[in-house]
Order: sequence, then structure tokens, then C-alpha cells
Amino acid sequence: MKIIKLKPLSICGTNSYIVAGEKRNAVLIDAPDDSDYILSELKSHNLILKKILLTHGHFDHIGAVSKLADVTGCEVLVHEADLSKLSDISGNLISHFGLNKFNEYKNAKAFKDGDKIIMDELEFTVIHTPGHTSGSVCFVIGDDMFTGDTLFARSIGRTDMPDGNTMVMMQSLKKLASLSDNYNVYPGHMAATTLNEEKKYNPYMRGSFEDY
Repeated sequence: MKIIKLKPLSICGTNSYIVAGEKRNAVLIDAPDDSDYILSELKSHNLILKKILLTHGHFDHIGAVSKLADVTGCEVLVHEADLSKLSDISGNLISHFGLNKFNEYKNAKAFKDGDKIIMDELEFTVIHTPGHTSGSVCFVIGDDMFTGDTLFARSIGRTDMPDGNTMVMMQSLKKLASLSDNYNVYPGHMAATTLNEEKKYNPYMRGSFEDY
């Protein structure tokens, strides 16, 4: 397995990641709006995109979904609670940010907490971590965790926008803090970190133990 971090994309500087398997098939974690760049990266690494896994349904994480799915025929998966955001400009916040360019996608498949998503030898486990949105999730594969906008290095995703909830976020952070393994954390924004570092230094994650 190889993880390829793409450059930050969209007006929000959103991270996305290609996870490549042994057979040159690939999974994309989130799909910010620059499908041409993402396709060029897949081509440069001689990879075939088979699945897009979405950590949540905000516009800066899903902007390239429609074109990537059309071009590659890949499968698109998102938590059932965020499924509607792929076609709802109010729910995915694009209108909230004063933007109007968005290609909706209505053929995504839904997953739920605890589901296993398998491609070739790769197996991703879904951890439902609502708070940033009701359908926010983290994906775990081996020693690696993709946290979307749930957990950042020393910070967390916003909870003050529609569909956000601070108390629910604290419960989700408590859920992550209860995990015993020290995962490499690949967040939706900013730099990578580790789960143990966040347990020790992230004030929000420490607060999930102290206050809830």
C-alpha cells in the first residue's frame, strides 16, 4: 500500500489522498475541486481510480466527484447522513460561501459506522465521527487514519456551521481518544500528525476526556 498526499486544493486548502494497492488500483480519500489535477496525478503514478471515499459532504471535499466518476467510472461512497449533500448546495455549504459552481452527483452509495470497504487487498474501516457534519467519518486502514475535518494537528473542524454540533464533536473526539493504537493521522486540512500526539497535545481531544 502506498499513500500519496495531493497538494491542497479548493479555496479552503483541502487535503486529499490517493491510496494505491498492489495491483495499481487506487482509492481517493476526498475529492476537492480540481479533477484535472487529480487525474494527472493518477496517470503519473500509473494508477486506476476504483473508489472515492468521502469523509463528509462539504463542497470543498466533493467538488471533483462528478467529473472523476464520469471519467473513470469509479464508485463513490459517503456516510448515509451526508448523502444528500452531494446534490444539495445548501447542505454542502457552497452557497454559504457565496459560490455557485457545483456539479451534483446522485449515484453515490452510502455506508455506516463500522462498515468495511474493500478494494483488492485494501480494507478501510469506517468510524462515524459526527460533529463537523452529521455524516462525518474517519477511515482506518492498517496503521493509518484519514480524519477529514474531525481531527487536525492540534485542532478540530468547525462546529458552528449548519449541521455542526460541538457536544457531538466532543463525543466523537472521545471515541477517537479511546482507540489504543497510535495511528498516523492524515487530516482534511493542514499537516499530518499521529493519534498519540493529539491525545497528548490537542486541547480539544484532551477536553473530550475532561468535560464529557
